[in-house]
Amino acid sequence: MSTEPVIQVTSLRYSYPDGNVALDGVDFQLDPGETVALLGANGSGKTTFLLHLLGLVEGQCEGEVIVCGLPVKKRNFAQVRRKIGMLFQDSDDQLFMPTVEEDVAFGPLNMGLPSDDVRNRVRDALRQVGMEHVASRQPYHLSAGEKRRVALAGVLAMDPEIILLDEPSTFLDPPARTSLVEILHGLDQAKIVVTHDLTLARQLASRAVYFERGKITSEGGVEAVISAAGWDGDRRPPVP
Repeated sequence: MSTEPVIQVTSLRYSYPDGNVALDGVDFQLDPGETVALLGANGSGKTTFLLHLLGLVEGQCEGEVIVCGLPVKKRNFAQVRRKIGMLFQDSDDQLFMPTVEEDVAFGPLNMGLPSDDVRNRVRDALRQVGMEHVASRQPYHLSAGEKRRVALAGVLAMDPEIILLDEPSTFLDPPARTSLVEILHGLDQAKIVVTHDLTLARQLASRAVYFERGKITSEGGVEAVISAAGWDGDRRPPVP
């Protein structure tokens, strides 16, 4: 297994068209198999940072973003986006086909894979998340926890090296949340978890970074970063 970082970000700067600074000199590294929590208040730059990893931010930026050895430039966008899978905060934004099986198959089919390969990927992905029994069901009939697992299966069917998770515990009851944590622990992919849920960060991540006004102001062990941020045990960060 390669020991090279799967994500390397150096001196990343980006401002919105109105001049508001969104990212102000961000340096970041993600190693193979590592799970890192991105912490910080709303508007601190976390989401903009994720969009840069996928090449989804318009306009000029400074610095360098490399994903699996590929500079995130227009010529590499298609390859980069096959390396990274993203689990949205709201599963309804991710599930849109008539059945679960068709939803999970959507990505592999659009990669142009042979039908046998697609079927194998769908079967394996649903098995990984414990949802083989709902393959023929309509996604909108599922519970929030089931939807989240099916959405994750759709990500896994693309065989990414990195998974981005945006507030993955949102809308989940305690049993569904516990199930998701167990599944995520069993995945080999490197992961970035954006969350305000400190318990989730503690359960999943070996390292955390704290975003504040477009900068990473603290990084290290999860407990050390939580302490440095001044949290008092609440689930959400203080307003900057």
